[in-house]
Amino acid sequence: MNEILIQNTTAFFEKSFGTTPQKIVLSPGRINIIGEHVDYNDGYVLPAAIDKIICFAFEKSNSKTSKIIAIDLNEEFEVDLTQEIQLSDVVWTNYILGVIKQLQDNGFSFEGFNCVFSSNIPVGSGLSSSAALECGMIFGIKELFDLKIEKQDIALLGQKAEHWVGINCGIMDQFSSVHGLENKVIKLDCNTLEFEYHNADFKDYSLVLFDSNVKHSLFTSEYNNRRLECEEGLSIIKNHFPEIKTFRDCTEEQVLSLQDKMSEVVFRRVSFVVKEILRVTQACEALDNGNIELLGQLLFDTHHGLSKDYEVSCAELDFIVEQAKKEESVIGSRLMGGGFGGCAITLIKKGNENSVKEAFSSLYFDTFGIDLKIYDVKISNGTSLYTTIN
Repeated sequence: MNEILIQNTTAFFEKSFGTTPQKIVLSPGRINIIGEHVDYNDGYVLPAAIDKIICFAFEKSNSKTSKIIAIDLNEEFEVDLTQEIQLSDVVWTNYILGVIKQLQDNGFSFEGFNCVFSSNIPVGSGLSSSAALECGMIFGIKELFDLKIEKQDIALLGQKAEHWVGINCGIMDQFSSVHGLENKVIKLDCNTLEFEYHNADFKDYSLVLFDSNVKHSLFTSEYNNRRLECEEGLSIIKNHFPEIKTFRDCTEEQVLSLQDKMSEVVFRRVSFVVKEILRVTQACEALDNGNIELLGQLLFDTHHGLSKDYEVSCAELDFIVEQAKKEESVIGSRLMGGGFGGCAITLIKKGNENSVKEAFSSLYFDTFGIDLKIYDVKISNGTSLYTTIN
């Protein structure tokens, strides 16, 4: 599938500009095995890059103007690099404008470029197509103009670009898009950006994403509310336990001891975060020991917390996970990403994938009148140069 995407993107570039691209860049989406909503709470997360990508074709324009074409949207825009970069009314262009602004603001010197891009990352499914877009653009400009930017700084610049657009995201999406390795998950400390790889051998199980095909409009406002609620909770914890600097220093017992000092909502938010940070460590141990059944149970536990304590699920995702619990060949499932829609990441015993997919699709449509989208994913490499064309 990716080879076809690369061929089509290259051909579109040649048709649009009459030249062969100088650089082809592949930038992946990501899944997060476990560790949801803790990336902005100084916790550990366990993401991995996947084999769903954005393909970019680049060349120098030999001018101060850049032209960028989004093949899938059939839209294009130009940006004059000598003018101050400002937000546009066309949302998708802001991610690219944000990247250019961050590079300029951080002192990187580059000229105009032409770029076309196309993607097979499902948009709005919690697979971080925006991070793939940001990191792929930065990587492409870096390669085209021989800029010295380390992997970690690509991720940080991508995150700052997204902040500029108005999404107050953590670092996980960009970091995993850049640092991904085939068949490895990344245990990332979002506080220090220290990370380690763990083998992602799911043995007798397949990773399947069930896309609810809904995206409820609550997401942006509720995401920002959760951040505020967690900040309030951490402040209360620090007042009573001065030695605690972040949620990962905190135990469930300490949170429980402060239940009467917090509102019910803040207590539930904080309880989820502390438990989820612990689950990431348990998941790494399960992977290291080849105990995929334990990993599956941790996924179910996380979904329960996301649904009941953090309250970022929705009826559609809860339904998928409840069906998963009834299936003997499914050992774990949970909503993945910000919530209020998107995908449920699910571990299915090999050989049973088709029967589970068919059963879930039928039940889901009967219940909601919505088609369930399904994606098989494999863990893959991070943002990289596909080839250099002379």
